[in-house]
Amino acid sequence: MKTKYIFVTGGVLSSLGKGLAAASLGALLQTRGLSVTIQKLDPYINVDPGTMNPFQHGEVFVTDDGAETDLDLGHYERYLNVPMSRKNNTTSGAIYNNVIAKERRGDYLGGTVQVIPHITDEIKAKILSLSEGDQAPDVAIIEIGGTVGDIEGLPFLEAIRQLRTELGRDNCLNIHLTLVPYLRAAGEHKTKPTQHSVKELLSIGIQPDIILCRCEQSIPAEMRRKIALFCNVDQDAVFCSVDVGNIYEVPLRFYEEGFDQKVAIMLRLPARNANLESWKQLVYDCAHPQGKVTIAIVGKYVDLKEAYKSLHEALIHAGIANRVAVELRYVNSENVDAGNARDTFEGCDGILVPGGFGYRGVEGKIEAIRHARENNVPFFGICLGMQCAVIEFARHVAGLEDANSEEFNPLSDHKVIYLMTEWFDFRTKHLEKRDTGSDKGGTMRLGAYPCKILPNTHAAAAYGKEMVEERHRHRYEFNNAFRDILADKGMIFSGLAPDDSLVEIVELPDHPWFVGCQFHPEFKSRPMHAHPLFRDFINAAKQRTAGRQHIAEG
Repeated sequence: MKTKYIFVTGGVLSSLGKGLAAASLGALLQTRGLSVTIQKLDPYINVDPGTMNPFQHGEVFVTDDGAETDLDLGHYERYLNVPMSRKNNTTSGAIYNNVIAKERRGDYLGGTVQVIPHITDEIKAKILSLSEGDQAPDVAIIEIGGTVGDIEGLPFLEAIRQLRTELGRDNCLNIHLTLVPYLRAAGEHKTKPTQHSVKELLSIGIQPDIILCRCEQSIPAEMRRKIALFCNVDQDAVFCSVDVGNIYEVPLRFYEEGFDQKVAIMLRLPARNANLESWKQLVYDCAHPQGKVTIAIVGKYVDLKEAYKSLHEALIHAGIANRVAVELRYVNSENVDAGNARDTFEGCDGILVPGGFGYRGVEGKIEAIRHARENNVPFFGICLGMQCAVIEFARHVAGLEDANSEEFNPLSDHKVIYLMTEWFDFRTKHLEKRDTGSDKGGTMRLGAYPCKILPNTHAAAAYGKEMVEERHRHRYEFNNAFRDILADKGMIFSGLAPDDSLVEIVELPDHPWFVGCQFHPEFKSRPMHAHPLFRDFINAAKQRTAGRQHIAEG
């Protein structure tokens, strides 16, 4: 069976949840025994999200092959448990970049380069690349970013219109996600936004096969019939995507609606029963925790929770694994200092310092780490969080008072974190070069790299094996010139590159749980398979909670 394509578009407004809808549908098709992949097409002109401010676009998700991608790829991986790659995300900027490069090389033989056919052909090639090779998926879901009516999205919509004609109706399906608002004053749902959104699609030449209605509460059958009539779809092809308290309920809600069944019928997919036991168990475990822990996330992007989306989910996964609810307390690191740290973290069972770039808020992160170290609060530092832990230890334990990162103070005499002067030669000799195509992105260490684990450490207890692979996104590294100095004061380097050249994990042995890692473990956490480091971090927080309760009761 050749690959079937499902195109997901959105209407009325953004943030309706196309990524979650696409991932949930993919998960349901997986439970029917089908292999599934998902691709995100983003209309913005950036080549990739790697240089975009998290306040504008949320987190940058990183794949094993070093692609900096849209955060929706995190949803895809978490729901499908299938690794994504640079093939799974492209942008208008990348498309135009490729076409212009071809024009400069003379690939078009002097012809006039136009949006149609050259840009649309490049988009179609990106989509069809998903079915290349021996492991072509049964189903490829293509999510078109933005909203129907956005001028920058028109080439993508034209490309999928053409593919529908070229591949045939039995091999392509158009799903349109739109808003059906409920007006409380009138006491009814309103379908006009959906009608106008579908009209916009029709003007481009795309007739949706299925309408997925985003709504606060389920739409009555009469209203669904009205939508079907005015939008020219089957009456049984109008479905609801209702607000839920837990995003992992969405696949089950879609199944109850018969969403995957309709998709399977329309694409003539094999008739197999869905096995939803693992999803039901997941939702049950989420709803029935046996305790609670409070984790402080100390960062500078806390005003936009999407900036830490994978981190948030990884903590939830770890809570499920430990049968506890994880309450997140977001703390702006710019507001933390030595005078208020104790009050700020009162009642917290763990402190996590995530990654980031730039000096703003760094001293607050260092004070938060000092509080965790001196008060035996479980601590987890990720990327910049690990680097701040090294700086804090160097200053307050090793006595290197001006210890800092070269990123923040290049004049420091003790640059315990630095940009290796031989970085580019080193990367070429020791690490597989992965260039994202952007000047800034190309200077970072990106993607999955191996890490060997030192026995009898927190890292070894978590992973249970000697070698792991984790994903990186950073420019600065631990300065090996200070390895012996910090080791003499008690710091353990429990994770190293296979040739011992790079420090990947640090920890303190005389602490309940104090671990920092240079990589981003949150990218590999899954709802049914919590990442080992997050799992053990939450377990340490759980033990601290139990200890405090025992003291209170005593």
